[in-house]
Amino acid sequence: MSAHSIGSATVSFGLVSVPVRLFSSGESSAAISFNWLHKKDGARLKQQYICSKDGEKVENDDRVKGYEFTKGQYVLFTKEELVALEEPKGTGAIDIHEFLPADQVDRIYMDRTYFLGPDKGGERAYKLLSEALKKTKRVALGQWAARGKQYLILVRPMEGGLAMEQLKYPEELRSIAEVPLGKTDVKKGELDLAIKLIDQAASDEFKPENYKDNVRRRILDLIQQKVEGHEITEEPAEAPKTQVIDLMEALKASLKGKGAGAGERKPAKRAEGKPAGAAKAAPAPKRKVSGARG
Repeated sequence: MSAHSIGSATVSFGLVSVPVRLFSSGESSAAISFNWLHKKDGARLKQQYICSKDGEKVENDDRVKGYEFTKGQYVLFTKEELVALEEPKGTGAIDIHEFLPADQVDRIYMDRTYFLGPDKGGERAYKLLSEALKKTKRVALGQWAARGKQYLILVRPMEGGLAMEQLKYPEELRSIAEVPLGKTDVKKGELDLAIKLIDQAASDEFKPENYKDNVRRRILDLIQQKVEGHEITEEPAEAPKTQVIDLMEALKASLKGKGAGAGERKPAKRAEGKPAGAAKAAPAPKRKVSGARG
């Protein structure tokens, strides 16, 4: 099944223009959400806007957007003014300004990634840019105007094609200098053991397929058990014991393979024979339970 394009743009470098189509590089797992229901009859609850001054319910026609320019003071905007704020409209232009070694862009700037594919008539220029970037081992840094905003982007070669990474601007980042790190010395013996531990678990290839979202799977499994009419119970977890850790001994034990699985959480269990709804709340019909979605 071929990927579905989410938009189009034009990559420009020098006097060369490359018409491209944008594709999402991934699909985030939908968040598992729970709905607020009326405890009495299991019906969905609706949200309302309430005025913080007089407590009255505010209908859609009586709502207006405003910007808080100082504490408690707002400047109001009409719908037409809000549209004008987005001018100039995004042109879809991806303007390349410079070419950098790939390792010059710190990963902290990375936000999201798109795949770029050639649009009609742009196959040759697309392939040329991909091959040139691969040959020079460089990436293209530029800006992309879209959706009423200008994004900082990086275009890099990927398996014969091109990927575009949306970056954060410097003012959107925090500095690790703001984080209190404390002052302490690292002992040589501890450092040597830490390096051995890293070497012991080192891999030369990134294999993300070895990892699964087990927490999500567990939650969905337990929800299904609940839908089937079983109650969910959680085994009480022991409170962590306060202890002074001997760093050297912990490193030695890790190298010997001890302590594996420490801190694992015990899974919730199904309470056999107990129908759903045995708790205080009145049970909703089983069909409603399976159909309540966010």
